[in-house]
Amino acid sequence: MNISFVSTIALPIVLILIMFGLGLSLTLADFKRIVSFPKPVLVGLICQTFILPAFAFTLCYLFQLQTEFAIGLILLAASPGGATSNIYSHLSNGDVALNLTLTAINSALTAITLPLLTGLAINVFAEKDQNIGLQFSKMVEVFLLILIPVGIGMLVRSKKTSFALKMDRPVRFFSIFALATIVIGAVSKEWNLIADNINQIGWAVLSFNILSLGLGYIVPTLLKINHNQATAISFEIGIHNGTLALFVAISVLGSTQIAVPAATYSVLMFFTAAAFAFLLKKTRKI
Repeated sequence: MNISFVSTIALPIVLILIMFGLGLSLTLADFKRIVSFPKPVLVGLICQTFILPAFAFTLCYLFQLQTEFAIGLILLAASPGGATSNIYSHLSNGDVALNLTLTAINSALTAITLPLLTGLAINVFAEKDQNIGLQFSKMVEVFLLILIPVGIGMLVRSKKTSFALKMDRPVRFFSIFALATIVIGAVSKEWNLIADNINQIGWAVLSFNILSLGLGYIVPTLLKINHNQATAISFEIGIHNGTLALFVAISVLGSTQIAVPAATYSVLMFFTAAAFAFLLKKTRKI
């Protein structure tokens, strides 16, 4: 797969489509609902913004990830949840209204937190002779690619509700297909690198995925948040927007190697999330 085509055309289109689809599922009430769920929303945001990146940095050191993989894992940790997290939450009897609220707020905050955390990762892990940097113009592009499609999707939802509801599922399915195609392309391009480092990057990404889901459930539960809301938080911070991480890695940072953690995660996530959903439902019945 031609890297120029992926970075300049394919990834931006897929990201716009996914963020537009996310907007179709959101309303202004989702932002206002924070008044109804102040404690769960605050706990979810703290887990996503502070605790999860701290875990990701720790895993980078524990697994002694090479520079590009470490930056890629932090980039993944900084990416928000999205429509997929809402689906898994719904299937697990989570509080989907809370999911939508967290998704809306996280998507807006990401425009600020993602460049900050990625920049920190570059400063911490990159060697002096490595030319890895965040261009301001590119981060403005990321900001616009996140907020504008979401805003348009929300506008369509408010003006043409029946159309938005009808398009929601087709947009999601097409987004998953497009993401899978790009992930396959990214993995195939760096297959030798992944194969040589599978014990390192594979276990690191799997550990991050499991920690994300577990952290999102255990922390709220310890803070006396009910099971349905804890389930919603676990999937919101446990399932990340791999497309956004791939876009920033390839289009902004110009590195398919930095995209490897997100590509690997995008493959593993469906299996771990399904297993976690099954475990939550089974635990609920006990």
